[in-house]
Amino acid sequence: MDAGAVTFPRKQTRRIMVGDVPVGGGAPITVQSMTITKTADHEGTLQQIYALAAAGADIVRCTCNEPEAAEGLARIVPRSPVPIVADIHHQYRRALEALEAGVHCLRLNPGNIRRPEHIKAVASEAKDRGVPIRIGVNGGSLDPELYDKYGGRVTPEAMVESALREIAYFEEVDFDLIKISVKASNVPLMIEAYRQLSEVTDHPLHLGVTEAGPPPAGIVKATAGIATLLAEGIGDTIRYSLTSDPVDEARLGRQLLECFGLRERKNVDLIACPSCGRAEIDVYKIAQQAQEAFKDRLIPLQVAVMGCVVNGPGEARDADIGIAAGNKRGHLFVKGTNVAVVPEDEMVDTLVEWAEFINTEGVEAALDRAKSTRDAARKAAEEDRQRNLDDRGDDVNASEQLVELLRSERTKES
Repeated sequence: MDAGAVTFPRKQTRRIMVGDVPVGGGAPITVQSMTITKTADHEGTLQQIYALAAAGADIVRCTCNEPEAAEGLARIVPRSPVPIVADIHHQYRRALEALEAGVHCLRLNPGNIRRPEHIKAVASEAKDRGVPIRIGVNGGSLDPELYDKYGGRVTPEAMVESALREIAYFEEVDFDLIKISVKASNVPLMIEAYRQLSEVTDHPLHLGVTEAGPPPAGIVKATAGIATLLAEGIGDTIRYSLTSDPVDEARLGRQLLECFGLRERKNVDLIACPSCGRAEIDVYKIAQQAQEAFKDRLIPLQVAVMGCVVNGPGEARDADIGIAAGNKRGHLFVKGTNVAVVPEDEMVDTLVEWAEFINTEGVEAALDRAKSTRDAARKAAEEDRQRNLDDRGDDVNASEQLVELLRSERTKES
């Protein structure tokens, strides 16, 4: 995180260990996702787990809905690069089998497994093995008794009560390796449920908007819920639940935490201007090309794509590296200093090359590398800047004309 950046004080929670990954107790907020393969297909599932880990997932959940899935977990866990959570549906015996298979955590839905003796049997076995359990309350599958109690609808109070009931069963067998989620597809409902839960427990909380749907709307919903709570200091681990490739979930979760300064940057932070009348390239196209080029590169830099050399280098002077268009060529700058001029069709490749150099050698080395070209690059940028101003004027967006119009309208009214 940059010095002087705003931070979000986090609520202090207990710490549990999911395998070798700490959750809660001030540990870095973790990113989770879930495989969509058949767990019995252990090779296919492992391929997806590795892809999720590469995209930023710290913990991965796999379904354990049949005996063959438990057998798959026994083959997956020893080879997984990240801890594995077994998602248990309606049959508590699958939880016992998953524990035997060596999983690092269980997820139980109180609305699906409701018999106290089954819940306590799983908790007792988990306690003996030192394996935590996530109490995964879901607004779409509450215990019918709670629906009735709260007027036949899902409320934050009903979801919190569901979680507290499960905790009470666990306490009967002295089990406290717990994390909790109270997910709903309704964002305000989800936010309020987590707020209420945070007030009554210090167990770590797993944030998510369940069934958020496909992008882009699903991303908006998930971000609205998760980000709101993170800004309030609530949450210890997160998952985007999207109708999309789960790799997208992991990547988005990581990006969100990096944006908040809650995790150190792992991937490129790509910034780009929204384009305007001065732009001399298709900013959207170039930004998309850059995004694709940097997607799988672990380069923790801020990279800028700017539409014109008039405003671009100044607006993005804090970026580690950027490029601005002018007269069918790109003006490359490092920390606001012009370092090179390249043909327009080489802009993205040049960005990648210099970003990789900075990532390994540092900014000062990059500026030193450009010693012989900086003066010429600065001169070329100034030439293109002046040409743009001469061709398009000082007020390309006619903002000053609009200001004068507004003033004249106010004068007429008075």
